[in-house]
Amino acid sequence: MKHTLEIASRNVAYWTYGDAKKPVLVMIHGFRGTHHGLELIAHDLKDFYVIVPDLPGFGESAPLKTHDIEGYVAFLSEFIQSLGLNQPPVLLGHSFGSIIASHFAAEHSSTISNLILINPIGAPALEGPKAAMTKLAIFYYWLGRKLPQRASHTWLSAKPIVMGMSITMAKTKDKTLRRYIHGQHLSHFSSFANPEVVAEAFKASVSHTVREKAEHITTPTLLIVGEKDDITPLAMQQELHKMTPNSELFIIEKVGHLIHYETPAQAAKAITAFLQAPLQ
Repeated sequence: MKHTLEIASRNVAYWTYGDAKKPVLVMIHGFRGTHHGLELIAHDLKDFYVIVPDLPGFGESAPLKTHDIEGYVAFLSEFIQSLGLNQPPVLLGHSFGSIIASHFAAEHSSTISNLILINPIGAPALEGPKAAMTKLAIFYYWLGRKLPQRASHTWLSAKPIVMGMSITMAKTKDKTLRRYIHGQHLSHFSSFANPEVVAEAFKASVSHTVREKAEHITTPTLLIVGEKDDITPLAMQQELHKMTPNSELFIIEKVGHLIHYETPAQAAKAITAFLQAPLQ
């Protein structure tokens, strides 16, 4: 169900799934995503009341003044407060959302009960073998910001670019599922307010990692990672697990950075087991 609220004179759209009487789980989507990307997992979390906002500047939520990590963390703090919950919620972040969620958890640990990070960004994008591709992407978004408005949106929403990204990240061999994933990306990957928003958010996504805050996260944490994730290799996810106090690592085989599309049921099962464990 769709809802809207106003935070600092800014309209925020969010969606809820499940029974409002159950424990609350707030989900934060990834870069250029919207709430749609997390719906499959949300529907599988039968024991929770799931709340998924569109991040400011994406989907149906109005932009921030600047789209950096500090701005998104401040937004998330205001958003959770505005919900008027009786108990601290579980916080979940996927991909870019994992950076926002981890930075939030390190600074506001008392306001959440548990932290779930799916495909966490555990490796610096500007270092290692993929640094050249990251720099090329930085130029892509920089140019998109410089072009005239209409040309800019066409450039940033170009089907070959979106499909290239989708084809690269999808690991499933199921043709029906691959078509679904590509359809989701084509439908929602360009739902950003303007070129400035997407360029600023991209810069934030490649300038920060979960690793920066890992040692300062005291909240019980579950890391759900893909064996074939191209963004953060499995070895670095295992390092991230060791760096994060009070954390558990759940590895899903034969999947990459699209756990939320390819194996949502496995992710939901791992989340439920973690949150219902006796020590939690």
